[in-house]
Amino acid sequence: MSVRPRRSALYMPGANLRALEKARALAADVLILDLEDAVAPDAKELARTQVVNAIAAGGYGYRELVVRTNGLDTPWGHADLQAAATSGAHAVLIPKVDSSESVRMADRVLRASGAPDSLRLWVMMETPRAMLNAADIAGACPRLECLVMGTSDLTKDLGALVTRDRLPMITGLGLTLLAARAHGLAVLDGVHVDLDDEAGFADACRQGRELGFDGKTLIHPRQLIAANSAFAPDADEVSRAQRIIAAHADAMAAGRGITVVDGRLVEALHVETARATVALAAAIAAQAGCPYAGLQPRRA
Repeated sequence: MSVRPRRSALYMPGANLRALEKARALAADVLILDLEDAVAPDAKELARTQVVNAIAAGGYGYRELVVRTNGLDTPWGHADLQAAATSGAHAVLIPKVDSSESVRMADRVLRASGAPDSLRLWVMMETPRAMLNAADIAGACPRLECLVMGTSDLTKDLGALVTRDRLPMITGLGLTLLAARAHGLAVLDGVHVDLDDEAGFADACRQGRELGFDGKTLIHPRQLIAANSAFAPDADEVSRAQRIIAAHADAMAAGRGITVVDGRLVEALHVETARATVALAAAIAAQAGCPYAGLQPRRA
């Protein structure tokens, strides 16, 4: 089973050359090289050039490189997609997607701009209309690979409050998760903007993983360690997964469809989850140069 860890997806401002250089040494699974929200209008073209040059220069190792473009309804969106199409990035992230047609339009621009089939398309889910159209968006085109929650914009559009339990977000989070999993897509949780609220960030990561997200989008490198830990299986989880796989294999060899591990019933569906856990742990450990890849027991 081959998986790609996406525990942490760090937004990096494309207009900040120092940040783009620093990103080569950060322990992020995904780097979102941002041409949109993090870039002022008068710096858009500079950011585009710097991001393309940074990707071409390489040195990012195992990190997945994603270019977040401006929307096609802006003066910069079309040129952003054209530049990203042949940049060598792993994926392009388009903002404020409201419908499946928005996804197909971006795909058409990428194909017309010479994008290889290997270039994936990611989309921001950050409006009420996107939540209502989540299933159609998730099935829009074969290039689509990942849905990314934009909880800050969604909170604003809903007129909701920012709460520790994120209860106002639960419907949107759930609809996006359901749509992503129904279509076999990855899905990333939204950002936590209060950098001083470490406990709140830890709670949000824990909740995101419990809900089923693959990882969390981040706004600062200081959030990397906590996100990487929260969205990775620890040593105890991996050990239990391995015991489940072994016990089920023994049961099948003995002609039994089910068995018991640690007092809990184990069926085929549990084995599938266990195999995914072991595969994710192996992929994390295999990431060359990642200082946080070791499997450590998670703190309570």
